[in-house]
Amino acid sequence: MNTQTKEGIRTTIDSLIETATTFDIEKLDRIYHDNLHIIMIDASGQTMISNKQTFKDLFQSKLDNGDAPLNTWAEFNHIECNQNNGHAVLKRKVNLTGIEQKIALSIDLIWEDNRWQVTREVIFTEFE
Repeated sequence: MNTQTKEGIRTTIDSLIETATTFDIEKLDRIYHDNLHIIMIDASGQTMISNKQTFKDLFQSKLDNGDAPLNTWAEFNHIECNQNNGHAVLKRKVNLTGIEQKIALSIDLIWEDNRWQVTREVIFTEFE
């Protein structure tokens, strides 16, 4: 059970990774807050802004296309918990655009409806 602790945040992020990499849209819907805001910044500095529906659509298209599950590799760098707010910083290896890339993520969460929900993801494509 997720709790209002660093461990609860870690469990939620682990579940998010498992859910997203296997394109489980129903579970993503529960983990992603309705007001989810995603900021993606690529290696050239271009910024793309997304929301919950756009990201769910991205994973739905991967499911519909029969894409193989994504890499679940993650390296957690920092997790903090302050009552109803949480934050995690981690690195991942993902293939969202056809090429596996190493990305850095800053993820904000809120404790609402008796569970942690992701409210914001800032995703940076790493420079190699």
